[in-house]
Amino acid sequence: MKSISTILATGVLAFFLSTQVFATDAPERIEALKHIDEAIKHGKMGHAKELLKHAKESREHAKAALAAGADAHMDQAVQHLDEAIKHAEMDHADEATKHAEEAHSHMHESGARSAN
Repeated sequence: MKSISTILATGVLAFFLSTQVFATDAPERIEALKHIDEAIKHGKMGHAKELLKHAKESREHAKAALAAGADAHMDQAVQHLDEAIKHAEMDHADEATKHAEEAHSHMHESGARSAN
């Protein structure tokens, strides 16, 4: 009986330790998603200036998520955010919105890397 509870306790501990590894980028990813949602909303209305503001905020949070262990999808999201920012600075809201939507898609696909 004692060995069963030891095994069970070890399993529960292993589960909680492993889930911590997968959740390290979550707060930054959530903030990045909030801002990219706003960027897309403004881009669809043709507001390149507002899109630019939110895309820059999203990029900062996405970079922080990368530093916290996000995977290659977040890296792709940052690349699309860079393009969205570039086009928004040229007042090309339509093209910037396309890149913002691509960034959004990659953020949703992103998870955290294992610490191994």
